[in-house]
Amino acid sequence: QVQLVESGGGLVQAGGSLSLSCAASGQTFSDLTMAWFRQTPGQEREFVAAISYSGSNTYYPDSVKGRFTISRDNAENTVHLQMNSLKPEDTAVYYCAARAAYYSGDIATPFMYNFWGQGTQVTVSS
Repeated sequence: QVQLVESGGGLVQAGGSLSLSCAASGQTFSDLTMAWFRQTPGQEREFVAAISYSGSNTYYPDSVKGRFTISRDNAENTVHLQMNSLKPEDTAVYYCAARAAYYSGDIATPFMYNFWGQGTQVTVSS
């Protein structure tokens, strides 16, 4: 079993920055691929970022590439999402997700992750 808890959400003006954190427990953190997704009312859950079990590889969609950075600290069982140059369209509930490192499914598909946090609200005002 894996438990994930997000923190760091809040309100920020367009162009500002915000940092999210996700603390993991219950299973060996270094054996997990970690990711961030976001969701707004009426929309499908959207891929934001992912990082391999070792931290050597990261993945981003075009919508956030160059603005967001995912990182992990395996010694502290924590993954982070640094968000810069925020836009109103970044407003959403952000979720931390995890799956076993040996899973080979599409890294950007929500259904390929079996562990999820409760979500944290990020609101960007114009």
